[in-house]
Amino acid sequence: MKNKLLIFSILILCTSSCNYLEYDESDFLEKDAVFSSFQYTRDFLTNIYSYVPAAFGTIGGDALRSAACDEAVYVDKLSPVHSFNNGAWSAINTLDDRWNYFRGIRAVNMFLQEVEGQEFDELKHNEDYEDIMAQFKYYPYEARFLRAYFYFELAKRYGDIPLITTLLSEEEANMQKRTSFDEVIQFIVDECDAIAPHLPISYKELIKSETGRATRGAAMALKSRALLYSASPLFNKSGNIDKWKSAARAAADVIEKAWDFGYMPLPDLWSLWNNNYSNNNELIFGVMQREDNWFERVNFPIGIEGGGNTGHCPTENLVESYEMQASGLPVAPDAGYEHMDPSYDSQNPYEGRDPRMYELVAQNGAWWVYDEQVECWYGGRSGKPQKNATVTGYYLRKYVDGSTSLKSEFVTSKRHVWNIMRYSEILLNFAEAMVEAYGDPNYKDGYPMSAKEAVDIVRSRVHVDMPPFPNNLTLNEFKAKLRNERRVELSFEDHRFWDIRRWKIADQTTDIYGVDITKKEDGSFSYKKVLVEKRIFKDCMYLYPIPQSERYINPELEQNPGW
Repeated sequence: MKNKLLIFSILILCTSSCNYLEYDESDFLEKDAVFSSFQYTRDFLTNIYSYVPAAFGTIGGDALRSAACDEAVYVDKLSPVHSFNNGAWSAINTLDDRWNYFRGIRAVNMFLQEVEGQEFDELKHNEDYEDIMAQFKYYPYEARFLRAYFYFELAKRYGDIPLITTLLSEEEANMQKRTSFDEVIQFIVDECDAIAPHLPISYKELIKSETGRATRGAAMALKSRALLYSASPLFNKSGNIDKWKSAARAAADVIEKAWDFGYMPLPDLWSLWNNNYSNNNELIFGVMQREDNWFERVNFPIGIEGGGNTGHCPTENLVESYEMQASGLPVAPDAGYEHMDPSYDSQNPYEGRDPRMYELVAQNGAWWVYDEQVECWYGGRSGKPQKNATVTGYYLRKYVDGSTSLKSEFVTSKRHVWNIMRYSEILLNFAEAMVEAYGDPNYKDGYPMSAKEAVDIVRSRVHVDMPPFPNNLTLNEFKAKLRNERRVELSFEDHRFWDIRRWKIADQTTDIYGVDITKKEDGSFSYKKVLVEKRIFKDCMYLYPIPQSERYINPELEQNPGW
């Protein structure tokens, strides 16, 4: 009983409301009673994993960061995410404050200190001792992966941050200065290189296979993402080409191991984000959420039996980015890379589009599972002027399990797997880094493939079947089309919010559009593109402000410019 209280006390203190860099009182507890127990040691590591949030971490309750960029509008006008969009956030009103990742980092530092050399002597005569130690040998490397992941999440938000790899006294913790972004990224890269060989390719051979644990591929994928961000305009002001080459090489390392690791672009798109996690060969690192229907309650169309709250309304900006399937040409006249498909009919806008669009949105007339159509037109069951109806003309389908029942007499729940990293991202990371590094979509000397070949793999997989990128695109057209490909493939997976920042184009994405839909007397519909919101984005918003509450505690933390 005493040991249970000790482990509970340590976990509570690691997640308490004290300063994230501050010394915490768990240092005086009997840690030996915790870390001499395999069960409690495993529980401690599991608690560290809990800092990786489901739904990528939400803003003010239920809103994804998709609703804080040009992917979506959140229908609840009282949601704090709207303060993000109208410029009403600050160092005091931080909204998406993730400084608490330092709690996870401190827990990792404690874990690494306490488990070093641990052999669980009291278990040596157990029949399963070898199995226990086979699991335990990965734990320090999993913890180091999580620390590197937390540091990346902090660095992409705040830029320069304190870099702490040991337990500190209270006085030391409150004197930490910010370490440069480049140094933090180098630490992440070095850690990923160091731990990857010691992590398993998968956990399927262990006693219990567990989705969501750090693998060798996850460490390599984190390195790829970190170097891609480091090479991007926001953090690479001098345009250093070597940074792009490093990012290309890191992604290529994952691609070259894809066969051994079992990675491939998954043809069954629905399985990427719903409950068929066990056969998801594209997933590299993710969060498996317990069975519930939270996300469905937030996002189900209001007119569907059982009802939902509408939640995230995909924008016309995003829907327009899905090309015509037959030609691969855009439907918008200002796409920036090819001419608009002449066969596109704006009054029959959803015919013949990229199949990934139908996995993203429920558009007017779409079937919601089997027996109900979504009515987004004015006067329809899910359209205006119904309370909480979609404001853009669309409902979210991605990550929403439509087979869930919200009917009061028969409520069901489903599991969700949130894709933190997946193989298609690696292919797109590679394509972007290669074309930026070498200026030629077909260059592949010393690499497993070219940028064009990588992106064509993503587009050509079964059930997507999009045409390959044309060979006659100019370099700038290829880059623009590639950015669009990343936008559609990784929509609502917490990429777009960060991509428009690292590319430094967020100020070009403030006009948010939807469609007004009218049902005619003959039963057909007319569609009109309309401005839904005009958002505010200032240059200082490319980085988050350091929370003022932290600066009160540690005056050594200089504030980001403009805040």
